[in-house]
Amino acid sequence: MSKWLDSAVTRGQAVSDWLSPKRNESLELLKAASWPTRKTEAWKYVPINVWDRADLQAANTEAPVFDAIEGLGSIDLVFVDGQLQSDTIGDLPVGLSVTSIAAASEADQVWAKETFTSVKPARHLFGLVNDVLATAGVLIRVEAGAQIERPVRIVNFVTEGAEAHTRILVSVEDNASAVVIEQCSGTQLSRSTAFAEYRIGESAKLEHYRFALQTGAAMNAGGSHFELATKAELNSTLVGFGSQMSRVDIDVTHAGEYAFAKLNAIYLLDGKELFDLHSTIEHVAANGTTEENVHGIVADNSRAVFNGRIHIHRDAQKTLAELNNRNLLMSNRAEINTKPELEIYADDVRCAHGATIAEIDKKALYYMQSRGVSRAQAQIMLNFGFINELVEQMPNEILADWLRPQLRERFANMEVK
Repeated sequence: MSKWLDSAVTRGQAVSDWLSPKRNESLELLKAASWPTRKTEAWKYVPINVWDRADLQAANTEAPVFDAIEGLGSIDLVFVDGQLQSDTIGDLPVGLSVTSIAAASEADQVWAKETFTSVKPARHLFGLVNDVLATAGVLIRVEAGAQIERPVRIVNFVTEGAEAHTRILVSVEDNASAVVIEQCSGTQLSRSTAFAEYRIGESAKLEHYRFALQTGAAMNAGGSHFELATKAELNSTLVGFGSQMSRVDIDVTHAGEYAFAKLNAIYLLDGKELFDLHSTIEHVAANGTTEENVHGIVADNSRAVFNGRIHIHRDAQKTLAELNNRNLLMSNRAEINTKPELEIYADDVRCAHGATIAEIDKKALYYMQSRGVSRAQAQIMLNFGFINELVEQMPNEILADWLRPQLRERFANMEVK
């Protein structure tokens, strides 16, 4: 066991609140857990020891600047180093409840206890750490039949030398709909975990975004985990930038029949950045549909890891599931490790998976330069064309417009080598 994990267990034993009975279950699992090594399959390509060895020194940094997204009209909740910056959430639409874990009412505590640790699988080491240490977080509940158009946006800033742990619990009840945005930012040396659990009720709809925008020396391990009831619909978009260590786990369980999940993911890496994405889709009930598309661009000495697993259980007949991972290498020093998996125990299904790795088309680059387009601009155009398919599929055009300049800025710094 690592010194840091020992410290996490010790700190977890001191946490006491209304979630303590659930936290203690995770604490026992954490005590028995082993620190990953390069022989641990799920961490085979990740330099996990940088997390354990990092010497965090708190710095006197200026408060991060929070920018609202113009025209989005979102309900914004901002955490800095794991602390919610305002206890005042403001007026909420009818049928929507948003509150902090610390201020949860008895009614909120009842459903939150049912959700906490029940959607996220216990195999996630950093998820267990988050279970025991995340005393700060948000509870979001959408009442049955409520159609909430205003997005709820949770932003996590982590500053230099900080360690932060935050948790989101969401219940979208039967025939309801909601939009939730998770955003993590930070560039300086730090540790953070950010996990979210979602229960999507019968015939309910969730539009979900996770923007993992940490760069530089920031280290983050997090995940978004979903349980879909009968005829529930999930449309999720993930955008990841690389950092010293960035890990995201996505789990979707089709617990009811005729559930639908669409997952799109984009990762853009440069320098010596790392981004590690693991997704697991569990088709437990029949007649479910999953569409998963993951596109990545990897430049310089950066490394990407993608492990996508679709598990079709014995009773999940009539399942339709497709997984596609496409990658673009911009350097002969960049590295991509991709592993799409299908595990099928039902005999009446339609499933497919695939992965491709290619280099940027240098003939196309030369052609554009010969027509007066600068090399830098030609690269941006070719790169953006590679991932624009998924950007165009984002349901919220305002979010897509907010994201495009950030992607172009990343592209501008990438160079074919």
